[in-house]
Amino acid sequence: MQLLSDRILNMATSATLAMAAKARELRGEGKDIIGLSLGEPDFNTPDFIKDAAIQAINENYNSYSPVDGYADLKEAVITKFKRDNNLTYTPAQIVVSTGAKQSLANIAGVMLNAGDEVILPCPYWVSYSDIVKLNDGVPVEVKTTIDTDFKMTPAQLEAAITPNTKMIWFSSPCNPSGSVYSRSELRALADVLVKHPNIYVVSDEIYEHINYGEGHTSMAEFEDMYNNTITVNGVSKAFAMTGWRVGYIGGPEKIARACNKLQGQITSGTNCIAQRAVITALNEAPSRVQYMIDEFKVRRDLILDLLNDVEGFKTNTPEGAFYVFPNVTHYFGKTLRGKKINNATDFSLYLLEEALVATVTGEAFGNPDCIRISYAASQEQIIEAIKRIKAAVTE
Repeated sequence: MQLLSDRILNMATSATLAMAAKARELRGEGKDIIGLSLGEPDFNTPDFIKDAAIQAINENYNSYSPVDGYADLKEAVITKFKRDNNLTYTPAQIVVSTGAKQSLANIAGVMLNAGDEVILPCPYWVSYSDIVKLNDGVPVEVKTTIDTDFKMTPAQLEAAITPNTKMIWFSSPCNPSGSVYSRSELRALADVLVKHPNIYVVSDEIYEHINYGEGHTSMAEFEDMYNNTITVNGVSKAFAMTGWRVGYIGGPEKIARACNKLQGQITSGTNCIAQRAVITALNEAPSRVQYMIDEFKVRRDLILDLLNDVEGFKTNTPEGAFYVFPNVTHYFGKTLRGKKINNATDFSLYLLEEALVATVTGEAFGNPDCIRISYAASQEQIIEAIKRIKAAVTE
């Protein structure tokens, strides 16, 4: 009898976390690694949020919290959804979890049966596929390219739908591409989905506020998609609260109740102090964190300008999040400093070892032609990192 389950043996390790671990290992050996692999803002959590956490500690919030979140936090989530997204939810439709990743895992756990298909526009966030497979679902990848800003077309969506299609998962702004679906583009996808009323949408909006274009649209804003959409969000990115681990969903009450039931058997309620801090974060206007978004846009423009001067990096202009996702097929089949580059994984490892810059292979995101570079780092680090990359790929 084998020790470990087939489930865990067949699961991939998170590529982003694996690259971060490798970078830490090299730093431990004394190497000066610039980390552009993790999707983590380099800003500190704003003081007004930290003050709320300190107040909660002083007020002796230390007991188990309700499984689906404090009532006043759920009200703050409801207020946020109405203010920012024109979405109306009741408390029974909200579930607070230990990060948006747990929210996604909850949804998969309560909705997928063996053989149910989940459409994933590529590139997709690294954990989508394995969360689906862990819950006996079948990921169905829809390939996109840099020439279409990595966006899935209505025709591609229609072609991917089968009698086994249960859901579609996507993020906008997208991790890893930074692509943002416009209102008209989402409406066009919705026009396909309304013909298939048994398909549900998971709209991952964790990067909602980090948007440099026309603004954010939620799929659930369309009246004919509201009952078939689960909106996932959290505070990790826009509020620089990655380690606080608070995410939430808004969706059909039956699905929310099921997520609450599952969570009650897995983790129960989210950290009580973090929840109190998030009440303050969500009740404030998004303008309180606009300084971060403004800086991310400056960094985006900087890294695109620098990469345009590096041979073999083909880039588009991402309209959100804090990533660029350049096509690097120019290097496939080439030998650099004695190392053969066969694919994006080889190239990403080459940059780590030779340029001392940590990126992530696009293969982990369902696109083997690209690598993901995070610009959630200082301008000085970005300038130095691209300088190193340019030197490492110049024959």
